[in-house]
Order: sequence, then structure tokens, then C-alpha cells
Amino acid sequence: MARTVAELPKGSRLTDHISLGVIGKTFPVEHVKAILAETGRASQRERELPAHVMMYYVIAMALFMPVCCREVLRVLLEGLRYLGVSDREPKVTGKSGISQARSRLGWEPVKRLHDEVVQPIAIRQQGKKTKGAWYRQWHVVSLDGSTLDVADTATNAKAFGRPGASRGESAYPQIRFLSLVESGTHVLYGTEMGSYETGEVTLAPPVLAHLKPGDLALADRNFFSYALWCKAKATGADLLWRMKVNAILPRLKELPDGSYLSKIYPSDKDRRHDTKGVWVRVIEYTLQNVPNAEPLYRLVTTILDPVSAPADELASFYHERWEIENAFDEFKTHLRGRQIVLRSKTPDLVRQEFYGLLLAHFAVRGLMHEAALLADEDPDRLSFTHTVNVVRRKVPLFVAIPPYGKASLS
Repeated sequence: MARTVAELPKGSRLTDHISLGVIGKTFPVEHVKAILAETGRASQRERELPAHVMMYYVIAMALFMPVCCREVLRVLLEGLRYLGVSDREPKVTGKSGISQARSRLGWEPVKRLHDEVVQPIAIRQQGKKTKGAWYRQWHVVSLDGSTLDVADTATNAKAFGRPGASRGESAYPQIRFLSLVESGTHVLYGTEMGSYETGEVTLAPPVLAHLKPGDLALADRNFFSYALWCKAKATGADLLWRMKVNAILPRLKELPDGSYLSKIYPSDKDRRHDTKGVWVRVIEYTLQNVPNAEPLYRLVTTILDPVSAPADELASFYHERWEIENAFDEFKTHLRGRQIVLRSKTPDLVRQEFYGLLLAHFAVRGLMHEAALLADEDPDRLSFTHTVNVVRRKVPLFVAIPPYGKASLS
């Protein structure tokens, strides 16, 4: 039986225009065109699908993952005309034309837009503060990675590889990515992607470069190494990372709150000669009456003063690191859709689609943050999957242009 093409209701819907309004507001067309010019991807001649339209198309694909590519384009073109980005009548080309236009665009401009725009958005100024984004004076972020299934093609499999399975290999190739997440807003930023075989530690250095003074960066024990610790510390951020309990950390100075000072070294030789040592504060604790808890947990931090950040507070606060799992769930499940793989058939278009997905997530999270500030609410208390309802209440904040055609709230 032939597969039924997934489509949205015909005609212009208010919710479509709101979604596209989110994109246009977050990524202004002037900025998009500037990036295209700087990367040499601006359209050299008049086309049905110019480069700046395709930039928005790549982001729109993430908002309409369950429907076919031509349907996404139809909604996009109607929406761009509604928003004043295009004055043309919508003309939806075929699947081949869309693929060619995406190939002309490439993935580099999309990543460039991501790198320039996707940044932390929490604020603490003029009497307003993003709830859940701060621990004392520190802006809290976390480091972690995940994987995504991509279309099962020979070129994708060769470029990205597949995870092993109990019998042979898994059904789909996968990409691996690593991100920082702003704990209070779930904004994923500084993201780097690679093949499935690329380890998270390999992806970490360019991601850690996005840390800034005033940040408190949380990370799991798999990331700890002398080299990565020093690289992250050099950004001026403070660190709170979990560390393996069998690592050698001599108690050099006991502190009143039960933590102690120690040093980490790049090698056993340096430890024996006490050279190149870096001071850290160590916090060890257990979790009582918690199912499946490990016998001992060990954290190390650059915050050496126990008065500035008591051990019991840091031990409790470290578990905010799991906020990144919620952000990944939004990104991989609620935005992309359950059991939906990235639709692109070639490695370059996979990279393009991946960064488009990140841009769409950022746009939605940005609006959730605005709504939370207006309501004096923690962004975590807003539903990601129902954010469009929050957006509807903010319609007056968008450009007041009459809908193109008859609109409905369906």
C-alpha cells in the first residue's frame, strides 16, 4: 500500500503564522542575509527558493517534523508572506527542487547562525531574575551529550556509523552531539556534533570554550581529566564536576564543612614531584534511603572557600545537572517527535537539519522564557509541548498584520 503523504489542513492557520513569527522574531531576515553573504551562500540570481527562504525552511522543518517536506514549504511560504518577508504568491516546488535548494545552501550558514545567535538568555537585572538559573551569584550550566538516529542511507552510515546491537548493528546510523545547557531555561548552546564513534570527550574542548566568568559548570565523572579541567577553568568559569571515587586525591587540608582541599596532576610523575598541581576542593557524600544510590559520591570544584558555597549546598545542587536530560527530551522527543529519525539522506543535509532543529528549540525556549518573566514564573513550570498556547496569549507582541486567508485556531 502506498504511503499517505502527511499534510496539514489547507489554508492559513493562525498557529502556523505564530510559529513562523517566532522564527522571524528570533532570527531577523537582515541577520540571516548577512550570514549568507559572509559565507558566500547568498543567491546569485532570482530563484523560486532563494537562500534566505531556505534558511527559514530548515528551521521550519523542525517545527513540522511529522509532515512531508513539500507541506513544510507550503506552510513556510504562506507564513513568510504573512510576516512580510516575501511578497510572492506561494509556489510549492517538488521534493527534488527542495533538495537541490537545501544542497545549495549547505550546512555551514545554518551552523554559523546557530553559533552567533544561540546563547544563554537568563537575566538578573532591573528587578527581574530568571528563576532556576542561578546558585547564589553563579549562573548555572551543565555539560552533557546524546545521540540522534538519522536516515538509513549508505552515505549516512559511512559518515556517521551505527551503534552495535545484540545481533549485528542497529537499524539506523547515529550522530553524537555535546552541548551546554542553561539550567534555568533549558537553552542548548555551544553544541558540537560528530559521528557516533566520536567520543564526548573529543567533542568537549570547543563546547567548553563557551563558558564564561560567572558560570558554574556541572559535568559528570566521564568528562573529568586534568586537561579538560584546566581548559574549562581557563575560561574563568567555576566548575563542579563529579569524579571517580578511585581517583587519587590526598587530603591536604580539612575544611569546616566536611570538604577538603587536594590537588590534581597531569601524571603520576607530576604527583610524585608535586609539579603542575592544581588545587581543587573535594566534597564526598552518600545518599541515604535512595533506591539504587551508589555507596559514595565525589565532587570536585574550583570554589575553594566553603563559606562562599557550603558542601551540603553543592552536593544538593549538583543534581541540577539532570536538567540537561529534560532539555534533551524536549529536543529529541517533543520537538522532533517520537520514533522519527532525521529525514535528510546525505551527511551534509543531516548536519544542516541538526542545527536547524537546535535553532527551532532555541526559538521556542526563548518565548517560554519571555512568558515566564511576564508571569514571574520558573520556566521549568511551563509545558514545552503547549508553548503555542503561551504564544497565543502574546499575539499582540507580534507584528499586527491581518492573516493571509481565513484563519482558525485549530
